[in-house]
This record gives sequence, structure tokens and C-alpha cells, in this order.
Amino acid sequence: MLNGLQPWHLIILVLVVVLLFGAKRLPDAARSIGKSMKIFKAETKDLTGDKAAATEDAEPVETKQIPAKPVAPASTDQQVADLQRQLDELKKQQQAADQPQKNAS
Repeated sequence: MLNGLQPWHLIILVLVVVLLFGAKRLPDAARSIGKSMKIFKAETKDLTGDKAAATEDAEPVETKQIPAKPVAPASTDQQVADLQRQLDELKKQQQAADQPQKNAS
């Protein structure tokens, strides 16, 4: 008996994986594994102290800058309402960004 994998071993393994997970879920699984590997690679570079290379590999984060407004005592209620609305929008964006990750696992 040989100690190596032969081509028919790999074919059987691929067929079992397709039967277990289904052909529709395999691309999503591969995509999530790729993202996990990318994150793992970035974190290991952070541990070794190579900050510049880790920031190049990391996905860009979209940021918004809030314009500065003059503070007037009468408009504090309006500012609180605006800040609450912005906070709600950010929470919705965060949930929308987390939703595909939860579905992929």
C-alpha cells in the first residue's frame, strides 16, 4: 500500500465535500476562508512589527468627517438629535457590514 495521495483519492475527497456542503455554498465558504487568511496574515505581520506592510494588506475603512458647527446654547437639543441620528445610521451601516459575515459562517 502506498503512503501518498493518489489522484482518485483527491477526486473522492472533492465529491464528498460537494455532497456535504452543496455546490452553492462552496464559493461562499472559499471566499470566507480567503478573507480569514488575509486577516490572519495582517495580524501576524502586526505581531512581527511590520506595520507598513500590514496596513497595505488590510481592507480600507470608509470614514466620514463630521463638519464642525458653531455651538449655540439654543441649538443643543438639535445637536443631540443630529448626533443620535448619525449614531443610528452608523449602527445600521455596521449591522449591514456584519450581516454578510454572519451569513458566510
